[in-house]
Amino acid sequence: MILLTGANGFLGKIILQNINEKIYTLGRSGDLDISADLSKDIPILPKVNLVIHSAGKAHSIPKTDSEKKEFHEVNVLGTSNLLKGLEKSGLPKQFVFISSVSVYGQETGNNICEEHALLATDPYGISKIEAEKLVENWCNKNQVICSILRLPLLVGKKPPGNLGAMIKAINKGYYFNIGGGIAKKSMVLAKDVASFILTVAPIGGIFNLTDGLHPNFRELSLAISKNKKQQFSLSIYAAKVMGLAGDLLGDRAPINSFKIKKITSDLTFDDSKARKLLNWKPQSILEYLKKEDLE
Repeated sequence: MILLTGANGFLGKIILQNINEKIYTLGRSGDLDISADLSKDIPILPKVNLVIHSAGKAHSIPKTDSEKKEFHEVNVLGTSNLLKGLEKSGLPKQFVFISSVSVYGQETGNNICEEHALLATDPYGISKIEAEKLVENWCNKNQVICSILRLPLLVGKKPPGNLGAMIKAINKGYYFNIGGGIAKKSMVLAKDVASFILTVAPIGGIFNLTDGLHPNFRELSLAISKNKKQQFSLSIYAAKVMGLAGDLLGDRAPINSFKIKKITSDLTFDDSKARKLLNWKPQSILEYLKKEDLE
């Protein structure tokens, strides 16, 4: 028996589609087995063998103190309330926590591994670090096998966030790469993550998961468009000028120097630990995108 939190989320829905076992679903709304707001309530839970904690506030840039506080409430207090609920219902044997590569706090770098220091300074990254520690300590105390999956950008049908915005821009013909789009980014297919959960759950450990190929923006945009859309490119110099202008405008600007640096810098993560220990063999993101329409 499995308990899945965040069952209505992007990854949660894909987990439901790819794990063929009895799953109790938990979320704040929708047709779920358990309706609960973990940030406010300690839920009443069924006794299960495995918990997959996928619920959480996704990575975004908070503009107010209230938005910053929400990361802590959802990701940290929500995790704490879940653990308290499990103590009342009966302890599971295994716990899988869906975390993020944001815990490393890096905007640039290549092949960052699980041993890298957790240096996040943004509200999202900090909340994920705190939640990881809560889960690890609780599992150690209660002799529950603990798995933490640190994920980069997730790819699948109708993706949210930056990838979703990129797909819309490409299909409408107003997307452009910066500096030729040569910056590489780690990504992983959400379906592969879902399929990996039952492999890692009885073993435990902390794992980065990527497709291992880390496509650059040009490769990604070509794969999404199926080579049917003309690719526009903006020079690094022009982009930096736009970034400086954005710096002057402040929060009103859609782009600034920090965002330009992120877009034009490599940021990749090492998943060799999962490959060596657990035979992690993910699908190529580019091959997937060439075959699938994500909208």
